[in-house]
Amino acid sequence: MANWSDPRTTAVSRQTSVGAREAAFDAGLRSYMLSVYNYMASGVLLTGIVALLFAASGAAASVMLSPGPLKYLIIFSPLAFVMVLSFGIHRLSTGAAQALFWAFATVMGLSMSTIFLVYTGPSIATTFFATAAAFVSLSLYGYTTKKDLSGFGTFLIMGVVGLLVASLLNIFFKSPGLTFAISGIGVLLFAGLTAYDTQRIKSLYFHVAGTDMIGKTVIMGALSLYLDFVNMFQFLLSFLGNRE
Repeated sequence: MANWSDPRTTAVSRQTSVGAREAAFDAGLRSYMLSVYNYMASGVLLTGIVALLFAASGAAASVMLSPGPLKYLIIFSPLAFVMVLSFGIHRLSTGAAQALFWAFATVMGLSMSTIFLVYTGPSIATTFFATAAAFVSLSLYGYTTKKDLSGFGTFLIMGVVGLLVASLLNIFFKSPGLTFAISGIGVLLFAGLTAYDTQRIKSLYFHVAGTDMIGKTVIMGALSLYLDFVNMFQFLLSFLGNRE
């Protein structure tokens, strides 16, 4: 009897085909997540280099500590880039999205240069590595856990909105107690968002695999994780940083 009519042969062929598709999918997912992490890490590195050079040149002290319009342009430019990427990603090409991401990381470096004027270098380095260790652990949890974290998303985002409102109010109140509470809650919120965003970015691969959106999805995923890392770092720095 010919092999094509043997049900055992047919079953083996189907299992082989399914296994090959699953292996290809897993390889694609790993490549996709690696691209996200590479962009995110490169963006953080670029921000750190720009911040350090801007502060070391003396330009940060003359610009960021003065009341001139250039100071506020630098402070609010990162927000403008985030809004353009978030709301215009479908109209942007992948190349344009990549260029905007690098431009965003650069202006974030200019904006964050003031930390080198306020905190000591060793405490900044210590806080950075502590944040990196926490980020890796939380992102790994978000990637590997079978628990659905989507239910926490709304809660975490509402928490960030509340944190923003409290931060704006504290500009006028200047309360040390409120500042401490904002920093503590900020660390916890962005720790949770790191795990949540990692799982969300991973799940998006199921929808964009094989489409022309995958390149832009990588950029937006890297932007989300970048913001989680930088915000967690800044809030943690208020606890671990030693002032000049």
